[in-house]
Amino acid sequence: MHEYTSTVRVWGLSCPGFPEEVSRARRWTRDILRGSPLADDAELIVSELSANAILHTASGRERGSFHLTVAVSAQVVTVSVTDAGGTGTIPKIEHQDQDQDAEGGRGLGMVSTLAHRVVVHQGQAGHTVTAELFTDARRGGHLC
Repeated sequence: MHEYTSTVRVWGLSCPGFPEEVSRARRWTRDILRGSPLADDAELIVSELSANAILHTASGRERGSFHLTVAVSAQVVTVSVTDAGGTGTIPKIEHQDQDQDAEGGRGLGMVSTLAHRVVVHQGQAGHTVTAELFTDARRGGHLC
């Protein structure tokens, strides 16, 4: 199949901003990517991005929510989490090599290590963090 006519499949899940929803988002992602060599990395990324949305934005407040999107093609798995905003800062990718004992601040750095590309978009209603995991097309493997 020609790469410009290949099919992309997209799934979306909206979750209330409760901590237990992080595990639901992980399971949902794992079910979509069952059998994919990228499933473990995608699941870990979803866990981190969902937890960040709940902990650091209005998504974790009363009546808050976050939205998860998983898109799959033969070339890439894309995972996006959109939070409810409510903070004055944009999520930043930081690698904290200096303070190995710090309890936080490494999440997006870990995501950027697992993913081939991470993009942060600021919208009117919140932030969307997108992580892309590229398949190895040279081996001819198809994801799903």
